[in-house]
Amino acid sequence: MVNYKVLSKEISYALRHVPEEYGLTLDLEGWVAVEKLLSALQKNEKWKKLKISDIITMIQLSDKKRHEIKDDMIRALYGHSTKTKISKEVAEPPEFLYHGTAKKFMKSINNIGLIPKDRQYVHMSVNEYTAIDVGKRRDDEPVIIRIRAKEAYDDGILFYIGHDEIWLADSIPVMYIN
Repeated sequence: MVNYKVLSKEISYALRHVPEEYGLTLDLEGWVAVEKLLSALQKNEKWKKLKISDIITMIQLSDKKRHEIKDDMIRALYGHSTKTKISKEVAEPPEFLYHGTAKKFMKSINNIGLIPKDRQYVHMSVNEYTAIDVGKRRDDEPVIIRIRAKEAYDDGILFYIGHDEIWLADSIPVMYIN
């Protein structure tokens, strides 16, 4: 039986961070053929019996919507740290977006705004609940930042859709942060 949570983490690692370690080359939008990913995973004894149907089931069962498959291609929707920046289509965001973070990062955020650090984009949520969950990864009582996204967009800051609950930006200047 396939552990879909473990599979999701493995595929995220391959598609978000080190595709070259799996012998994969992502296109400019982060896509790679599902068959190539499957072959790469099957080289590991743990995934020897893995099938495409297992990857599809993993995506369908995931509550975090990290991956998508389209026309026999797969990609991670967000979270990339690869050297080659994954291009995203610019989209108009909702009025407000939220970012959960540890208290220890607030001094830096108040000085320079939100920057992607080791990722390609700043990640924001459409609701506070998701931002709280994200922030709790590094702090039991995270700070929730409200971003005036629509105002920032109107002023020329580019936003991109990660998926229906996650938005991305290259950076968010301090003036749009509450």
